[in-house]
Amino acid sequence: MDQVAIQQIEIELLIEAIYQRYGYDFRQYNQASMKRRLLHHLAKTEFGSISALIPAIMHNPPAFQALFYDLSVTVTEMFRDPWFFRALQERVFPFLATFPYINIWQAGCATGEEVYSLAIMLQEASLYKRARIYATDFNDGALEKARARIYPAERLKEYSANYQKAGGKHSLADYYHARYQSVILDKSLQENITFANHNLATDGVFAEMHLILCRNVLIYFNRELQNRVLAMFRDSLCYNGFLCLGSKETVQFSAVQESFAEYAAKEKIYQSKLEKGSVNQFVS
Repeated sequence: MDQVAIQQIEIELLIEAIYQRYGYDFRQYNQASMKRRLLHHLAKTEFGSISALIPAIMHNPPAFQALFYDLSVTVTEMFRDPWFFRALQERVFPFLATFPYINIWQAGCATGEEVYSLAIMLQEASLYKRARIYATDFNDGALEKARARIYPAERLKEYSANYQKAGGKHSLADYYHARYQSVILDKSLQENITFANHNLATDGVFAEMHLILCRNVLIYFNRELQNRVLAMFRDSLCYNGFLCLGSKETVQFSAVQESFAEYAAKEKIYQSKLEKGSVNQFVS
């Protein structure tokens, strides 16, 4: 048996150990992506092999937390893909404005930059007061950073440029206060945001939504898990609600393809065409 095959067995054993010990299910994640992140973690630690991680994470929760952070994808930025936020503002918000209240789910919110970007856009469209944003992730450490609203000042130039390209109506500086080498976003942006732990691999539907954003998360899942998550999004959306995916993600060729219509092709925005009965069918 060659080294590649042995390493694959090690990865499978480690993933199963994580699931059995801590309940986090990485078994249907993209294997190539998992391998890259595991090797990245090994390079930062004293462990000589993936299998050496197993007894460490089984008996040492801090060792697991360090591994878990590297396995979680927390890469994000404010107004990432400005053209997407411009399309959201110009094409989706006018439709959402017809509802008396707006439920939004930001799935896989990581450290919150994209959630606050959405809040700013909603505020500038005079929609924020009737919106409720549910920002979820399975990484509690990332959620704590999101709740804190504190981000490195060094990225503000990039964020400000993104904001202007996204169609921002003011200056991004209107929404934060500088403090040392960091900025803290205005507390008013958090008023209608609920941060909560939700695992897309194991948890279910919890409310009916008008808009769901899950951008650049599905690329880390295998096809089976992608179908599970897309079905959950389908069941969460009201009729004519919107699903927003990342630039390399699609509902095409998925198990739920027929339930969606392409609304903005470049921006990967889809509209639900599945008519439902009462919202009582939704379970927590």
